[in-house]
Amino acid sequence: MIRKLKPTDIERILTIWLNASIKAHGFVSPEFWKSQVPSMRDIYIPASETYVYEKNGEIVGFYSLYEDMLAAIFVAPEHQCKGIGKELIAHVKPQRNTLTLSVYKANHASYQFYLKQGFITISEQLDEHTGHPECMMKWDRY
Repeated sequence: MIRKLKPTDIERILTIWLNASIKAHGFVSPEFWKSQVPSMRDIYIPASETYVYEKNGEIVGFYSLYEDMLAAIFVAPEHQCKGIGKELIAHVKPQRNTLTLSVYKANHASYQFYLKQGFITISEQLDEHTGHPECMMKWDRY
């Protein structure tokens, strides 16, 4: 079931975000991700429209929208490759006519996932926080 984030869900989605970020981004120090948890908790999540994927009473994934940007989409590592990411994308697409996102170029699995979901690369730049190359991707309904 996909539902809107409740205040009591914050710590669980932060745990998912941290664990999935460390797993997917081995080229970035885990300490960097740990240092970003307070900003996620206090700035980014509150500013976003966030939905969680709940399975058997446990939150196993989420996405956050900021305007037309898919600012976050994460699935707990132990629940990845089970179609949850596809369900989250299918839930977000009807809410917008256009979606953009950024993904590290070295995160091949996520990049390929977004391509399969209909996103295209529109630009590349260096991430201002890590210095690693990232791709800006876009999906259009029409």
